[in-house]
Amino acid sequence: MKLAAITDEISQDFEHALDVLVEYGAEGAELRGLWGINIADLTDEQAERAKKALTERGLSVAALATPFFKCDLEMTAPNVGEAAGRMHLATPRGLPEQLDMLRRCIDLAHFFATPIIRVFSFWRKAAMTAEIESQIISAFDEPVALASKEGVVLGLENEHACFIGTGAEAARIAAAVNSPHFRIVWDPGNAFYADETPYPGGYNAVRPWLSHIHIKDAVVVETAEHGPQPRWCVVGEGVIDYTGQFSALKRDGYEGFVSLETHYIPDSGSGPEGQGTPEDGSRPCLAALRKFIR
Repeated sequence: MKLAAITDEISQDFEHALDVLVEYGAEGAELRGLWGINIADLTDEQAERAKKALTERGLSVAALATPFFKCDLEMTAPNVGEAAGRMHLATPRGLPEQLDMLRRCIDLAHFFATPIIRVFSFWRKAAMTAEIESQIISAFDEPVALASKEGVVLGLENEHACFIGTGAEAARIAAAVNSPHFRIVWDPGNAFYADETPYPGGYNAVRPWLSHIHIKDAVVVETAEHGPQPRWCVVGEGVIDYTGQFSALKRDGYEGFVSLETHYIPDSGSGPEGQGTPEDGSRPCLAALRKFIR
């Protein structure tokens, strides 16, 4: 297993984020937001700058965390065009624009020498049905054919704001698509938010199609307005069984990247007026994740 992180979980200052990763012994970086720009909107000149920074620090690219299919599945969706989750600086694009964006991201994947392009499964704006699941599977026909032609892998992330939020749901899609160019980016934290027990249940479902892993942890806190609610926390301090998860990864011979996507920001820290920053949250998580990997 190799340590990485989505760099904007540390800082939008890409070079600084890479320096922090080197400090914690990481071998790779996952690219999503660089200098306040989403990976899908990066210019050739910005890509050259990023590659230079990576090369100077001896870091490879673990994956491109693209926003592909973070859009509405159909034009009749409620509040069509409005994001139902975080976009991480990505330019909103409708379904007809997604393939052009994917082509650009494939070019960037070749440039950065990574085979994995993280993708999604449309905003969850209605209850999941067998018909919707069939539409999602069909929607990947052309993207998977393109990925096969270009020699890259589309990694479907289970995302609780999208239709496919759990490991079990992602496994059904992967089995139906049935292509070596379509795999799963396993996110135990997102599975937890989608009311699935990440380990062992979710992991056992995704294991045959596992290509990449995102790590975040959560606790459940009591709120006055909504009762018990999940909140992100330092990795290893939450309710997700990461001891069991990492033992299983070792047992199963997983040799890919484990990429921090903590989302955790402490209440206080090094920011203006003592506020916490993404880096303040990522540092203890990187330290904990390094121990789990070791």
